[in-house]
Amino acid sequence: MNDLFQHMEEAHRAIRPQVSVTPLAFSPMLSNATGCDVYLKCEHLQHTGSFKFRGATNKLRLLDAGARRNGVLTVSSGNHGLGVAFAGKLAGVPVTVYASTSAAAIKLDAIRALGAEVVTLNDTPLAVELEAARQAKLKGKAFVSPYNDLDVIAGQGTIGMELHEQITDLGAVFASVGGGGLISGIGTAIKALSPQTDVIGCWPANSTALYSSLKAGKIIDVEESETISDGTAGGVEPDSVTFNIAREVITDTALVTEEEIKAAMKLLAQTDRWMVEGAAGVALASMLKLAPRYQGRAVAVVLCGRNIMLNKFIEAVK
Repeated sequence: MNDLFQHMEEAHRAIRPQVSVTPLAFSPMLSNATGCDVYLKCEHLQHTGSFKFRGATNKLRLLDAGARRNGVLTVSSGNHGLGVAFAGKLAGVPVTVYASTSAAAIKLDAIRALGAEVVTLNDTPLAVELEAARQAKLKGKAFVSPYNDLDVIAGQGTIGMELHEQITDLGAVFASVGGGGLISGIGTAIKALSPQTDVIGCWPANSTALYSSLKAGKIIDVEESETISDGTAGGVEPDSVTFNIAREVITDTALVTEEEIKAAMKLLAQTDRWMVEGAAGVALASMLKLAPRYQGRAVAVVLCGRNIMLNKFIEAVK
């Protein structure tokens, strides 16, 4: 953990100015509604529309010259693919992105528009992830995991470094969880810099891969249902480093229903005029559920991304 935090401190300095320091915005209306001082960590304003650009930038900057020439391979149907594609474009590193054929065509087109090659496979997201990692080895390319990579986690952890610089005496930080890269990074930074602050891992009740694995004490396969929080959907690699890190840094957990996620997305649009994706709605819905614990205290909600199709957002907030 100490080594990872030191890596984050280095990343916090080294990824600028490519990676923006995102605003921490006070929300008067959400604060009045909850009895907490609610701050929104605006990762939806990061380049490519999500926090994923942080980890991708940190990973690519650490590649040696040979690896940069060979290019990198990753797997994603959305935010991570966009982040790696843009980081590669800026660094002059060729990028190949594997994705499931079930991915939205417009998302894959956005990745291609940044200069990346896209390869689609007709399989589940976890199966595509494992195949992408296998292909990276066969082709001699560095694999940029969405979460199972300490360099990527260190990049995501710079959010926690920024939070500590932007506000003191936080009662809690709420962040959505998929593979665990975001919560592992933020949690490691917060526990080192502000150990009294709770780190709340937030999941859609329909997609609980890492949550269920933590409860089971080992990484397990979990049957999932459809969720508007597609950014957190999918399984977890059998050897993921996020399992042990998340087990150490998460103070408490929250599960929220699809109705709660959608209601939170709608509320945020009304109070702060932000249109965010489902994974950001998960974090806000979790804060709304646990707000009675933090009356009169400052809490931060990580709005992890904005990349949702307009028709999907409109349908969600009807």
